[in-house]
Amino acid sequence: MNKLLLPLICFIISSLVSSAQDLNGRASIKTETDLIFTKLVEIRRDLHEHPELAGYEIRTQKLIVQHLLGLGLEVDTNGYGHGVVGILRGGKKGKSIAWRSDMDALPQEFPDPVSFKSQVKGVQHGCGHDLHMAIGLGIAEVLAKRRTSLKGTVYFIFQPEEETFTGAKGMLKDGLLSKINLEEIYGLHVTALPVGQIMVKADEPFAYQKRIRVTLKDGISNDQAKALSKKIYSTLSRALQGSKPWEIQNISDPKIGLMNPNTIFKDYLIMDEHFSIRSKNNQLLLEAYIYETDSSRVKDIIPKIKQVVTENGYAEQLVTVSFSQENPTVLNNKQLTAFSVKSLTRKFGKSVMVNDYGQVPYFNDDFAYFQQKTPGVYFFLGGSNVAKGIVAMNHAPNFAVDEECIRTGVQCFSLLIMDR
Repeated sequence: MNKLLLPLICFIISSLVSSAQDLNGRASIKTETDLIFTKLVEIRRDLHEHPELAGYEIRTQKLIVQHLLGLGLEVDTNGYGHGVVGILRGGKKGKSIAWRSDMDALPQEFPDPVSFKSQVKGVQHGCGHDLHMAIGLGIAEVLAKRRTSLKGTVYFIFQPEEETFTGAKGMLKDGLLSKINLEEIYGLHVTALPVGQIMVKADEPFAYQKRIRVTLKDGISNDQAKALSKKIYSTLSRALQGSKPWEIQNISDPKIGLMNPNTIFKDYLIMDEHFSIRSKNNQLLLEAYIYETDSSRVKDIIPKIKQVVTENGYAEQLVTVSFSQENPTVLNNKQLTAFSVKSLTRKFGKSVMVNDYGQVPYFNDDFAYFQQKTPGVYFFLGGSNVAKGIVAMNHAPNFAVDEECIRTGVQCFSLLIMDR
């Protein structure tokens, strides 16, 4: 045989073997996901009927613990709040990887267009955390059946108190990472993209969210305060010409939404048009939320507001301008994001994996605290189905989700974790 042809032949054989393994792995996981799909839907609906607010996830914790123990996982509930950590130790050496699912519900009573409505007055799973938990349990079940061939350890972190942005920070402060030596962490959020699609991008999927506070000496009238807030709003606000990035219902629009390179959801600073104005301790406080896509411009926000206040004749009345709230922003690791896109595209095709060219305003996730300690990736999972009249716009009236997204999430992320 020609020695020059041997490396090429070996490469071709290796590629064919790898492709066959991919197909076999995908087919078996798809079959297993299909077998447990109805059960996962039942779990999701049970959680939806019995939502619990941040800090009160008692029944939710018991359900998760029961399911993980039934899969033969080790379970730790001795950490922060009502959190649960399920530990799946593979039969071979490898990476330590975490999959995170959030647990809490929202304090709201919006219209809920499903037959399995919340049985708890004033509390709803209006953000999709019930689906996140069902997907996490589904991934745990699929991978548990492969524990002997699994290389490494998978930690299933069921995190409480995400809606109050305290759960992830609490788990870390309580010593979670002293118990588990994580190398990577992954998570998702269902959102108003078409069901069957997964969206991801490196770096920031959300805009930087800050709450600005302007403190003035008392003596300024309410009308003067409103006029000043309008000046701040008009001076700082920024958006691409002709775009309205505050119209978040357009994130899935094929022409202007996140998946289009010409998306309106990039290069903007949007803020509350109507500031909160209140008196406190003989001072006047003007407050508003600001959403900035460019991290390098965040440092300019306070100086610009000070300039507006001064130029409008209130230099002597100005006490301070500060951020009264500035949570960290989800920041996806570039290398792990690139690997995830390549892996999932190879297995499921470009119709499943879609690029994210923008940043979502108004939302954020305390998954960011985990990413400060461990490289990780946060995905958007499509849950809308326009043909069925289902729109998965989180925190909105009539929020609904096509439960087929559970199948997509379990299949895709079980394979991704195995790849890692």
